[in-house]
Amino acid sequence: MAVEIKVPPLGESITEAVVGKWNKKPGDAVTADEPLVVLETDKVTIDVPAPSAGSLSSIAFKEGDKVRVGDVLGLVEAGAGAPAAKPAAAPAAAPAPAAEAAAASDARSTPTARKVAEENRVDISQVKGSGAGGRVHKDDVLGQLNRPATPAAPAQPAGPRPNAAREERVRMTPLRKRVAERLIQAQSTAAMLTTFNEVDMGEVMALRKKYNDKFQQKHGVKLGFMSFFIRASVEALKAFPQINAEIDGEDVIFKHYYDIGVAVSGSRGLVVPVVRNADKQGLAELEKSVGELGTKARNDKLALADLQGGTFTITNGGIFGSMLSTPILNPPQTGILGMHNIVDRPVARDGQVVIRPIMYIALTYDHRLVDGREAVQFLVRVKECIEDPERLLLDV
Repeated sequence: MAVEIKVPPLGESITEAVVGKWNKKPGDAVTADEPLVVLETDKVTIDVPAPSAGSLSSIAFKEGDKVRVGDVLGLVEAGAGAPAAKPAAAPAAAPAPAAEAAAASDARSTPTARKVAEENRVDISQVKGSGAGGRVHKDDVLGQLNRPATPAAPAQPAGPRPNAAREERVRMTPLRKRVAERLIQAQSTAAMLTTFNEVDMGEVMALRKKYNDKFQQKHGVKLGFMSFFIRASVEALKAFPQINAEIDGEDVIFKHYYDIGVAVSGSRGLVVPVVRNADKQGLAELEKSVGELGTKARNDKLALADLQGGTFTITNGGIFGSMLSTPILNPPQTGILGMHNIVDRPVARDGQVVIRPIMYIALTYDHRLVDGREAVQFLVRVKECIEDPERLLLDV
């Protein structure tokens, strides 16, 4: 008996994916629940398991093809005596009539999307939704508002390329396409401005050198710089709540929780998993959280939930040698902190020129909500916490 391999639900607002890799070829034996094919979405990768034991009899989509939720990827021919497909796979076939009716009766757009569309006189029926079942979200309406009157030409050559023999054309991955869309969205929907400061890392470096071995022995993780910057950012966000807020139409949503996104390098590029309730974690817990998320990113094990709901973002270009940058906001957040490399620089201290380990830091913020005064004071607060780390321990 042939059992269908279907594209499973991919998460809220994700309706399509790209076939990344088949782990088996037609004719190969498979076991029940064995990872059979890898799907890539614009946010995460998903392993689709074999629905039953047997052999892979056919493949409907090759690597690189686009698929949608519910598409049949291939067939598994259940072997003699092989266990039947697990009941959990059955609901993917068709929704119950009651659930289908409820979904049909539900509004095609979110309340926030309808409000933004009404305020900007956008015909929401003409907006293509990115949500489940084509549901329209606020970002879809904003994207419609900022779409140029003449659609941009597809990324195809206008004619023969003179150096085509020495070039290579590679299709954008879903993640890279999504990153590109988000960057354009950030630039077109926010009034971004960046302010800078410098931090003397001497005290934190001395503290780290003095206690790192004992810290690692007790907690099983190294003491890095990121935990200090997360804690310092949380303290600054508490002092300047506009930078931990979000603009929603004509309203401002102030978030009294601190879910900090930390940009890390994954196998497919830069991703921003979220450290939840960072204000309730100590340095050791923060180092463990960041380390676990980084490992999941490198191994393509991040879940959609790991990437959603951040209130503020920190990115560290210093690990790649960056001296200074102007990071781009991660919508709908209103602030992102950029860390950079640590360089011994000559600075004035008490009328003398001394050499100190200096890091430049940058805060990009949405000027619609955050004034320059708050942005500058935010960085000063971060600077004070890093240069005098006892503040983080004493909460002063």
